[in-house]
Amino acid sequence: MPVRKPSTERQRRLGAELRRMREHIGMSINEAATLHRTDRTTVSNTESARSGVSGDRVRVWAANYRCPEAGYVDALADMAKERGSYWWDEYRDSLPASLLDIAEMEHYATALRSAQIMHMPGILQTPDYMRGVFAEAVPTMDPADLERHVAFRVRRATLLDRSGPPSCEFLIHEGALLMRFGDRKVLRKQLDYLLEQSGRPNITTRVVPFEAGGFANAGSSTLYACGPVPQLDTVQIDVPTGVTFLYAETYLVNYRAVLDRMRGRALEPKASLDFIRQAAKEI
Repeated sequence: MPVRKPSTERQRRLGAELRRMREHIGMSINEAATLHRTDRTTVSNTESARSGVSGDRVRVWAANYRCPEAGYVDALADMAKERGSYWWDEYRDSLPASLLDIAEMEHYATALRSAQIMHMPGILQTPDYMRGVFAEAVPTMDPADLERHVAFRVRRATLLDRSGPPSCEFLIHEGALLMRFGDRKVLRKQLDYLLEQSGRPNITTRVVPFEAGGFANAGSSTLYACGPVPQLDTVQIDVPTGVTFLYAETYLVNYRAVLDRMRGRALEPKASLDFIRQAAKEI
């Protein structure tokens, strides 16, 4: 197949899963190429997402690797079949590719779990709150770039309005309820909006109060996207240089444990909403 344009994180994930499948049975690239009746360059380019792959080829390779997990193979074949343009492609030349990868990850997620320490969850932010967040970016954004980031984040939130939206659990530390990005009025409207969105049937919001004490991974926010099968879950974390996507099995297990522990320290949903209402009154 011809070499494709720069790959997306989802395409790289597909290639990585095919590589993992091969390595799981201890097979070299040369051995795989012989088994697939192709050349090592094709195998290498497919695993590194430099070349595309069809759903049929995914199934043939999985069968050659004797992969016994039908649901996993079906999900990978579906990933290979995805074609066409999506709304985030409109921003491909104007925003970092990693932001588009987040939108793509959220689009395909069956469920989302978010842990936020000092910010509101991105898809639950008001535009004015977003502007306050982006105003603190380093290096400083020019006004046009800032508004592009705001428009993009607003567009990301539309996944909550589609038919069959993902179930979402938002774990929000009390510090995020108090941190101002903008003035008091902006924060008050943000908290009101958080309460409004938390009324959606697919959204569960839990607050972790200061009095709950410490908890695992308290220093960073986490977005955990559930795939069609557990092997295709993805963790996205923010780092000073941008964003990072993690999907090795050890990472997935550990971050699930982190979120479970944080949930254990959080208030129940009804008590959380009462907590947010009280915080809004005190601003």
